[in-house]
Amino acid sequence: MSIAARASERLRVLKVQAQTLHGLARRRRSKFISGYLDGLKGIEIGASAHNNYFLDAINVDRWAGTDTPYKREERMLALHAARVDVVAPGDALPFDDDFCDFVFSSHVIEHFPDPIRALEEWVRVARRYVVIVAPHRDRTFDAGRPLSTVEELLQRRREGFRSEEDRHWSVWTCESFVEICQAVGLPVIDSLDPDDKAGNGFIVVLDAGGQAAGRANSEV
Repeated sequence: MSIAARASERLRVLKVQAQTLHGLARRRRSKFISGYLDGLKGIEIGASAHNNYFLDAINVDRWAGTDTPYKREERMLALHAARVDVVAPGDALPFDDDFCDFVFSSHVIEHFPDPIRALEEWVRVARRYVVIVAPHRDRTFDAGRPLSTVEELLQRRREGFRSEEDRHWSVWTCESFVEICQAVGLPVIDSLDPDDKAGNGFIVVLDAGGQAAGRANSEV
């Protein structure tokens, strides 16, 4: 085998090892999130089998089919796909106010053209917590993009901006995401950066009920 061929094979092995480690990280529990949501019942927006948070939650997805790019990725990585319980847009949920204890999402909020609308809807439906895991700009393929600003996102909200295009509409650091939540009056009670699962994102916990007390996760 030539030197070039050996180098190519070595790179292939390293890539497989990295994907395996990443997959194992996504399959483990998040102690931070379990500290808030264990024992509660809620809604997960766009749950995926290969990124299981082990929650007692209804899975809401905007697609019912199993042949979407996301479901194909789930089957490739986890050999099965998470069941969809309710088909609905994640920012227009068919539930009453205070329907459940929590709303949770992981690596979904960036796909909403108007993320403030989505956050407001999740706070409406949840009695206690809204928990968001979002990709950190500098630890994903979004590195180098300008951060989404408060002004930009408020403008989208005022205009009722909508689009069927599926992409990362917004990019954040933990600090810039918290700033946006605070700007629209969504109380942040806790955060963790980086997240304690895959490590490529951050976690923000919102007080949906207006009176939930943040738990000391050092006790988890």
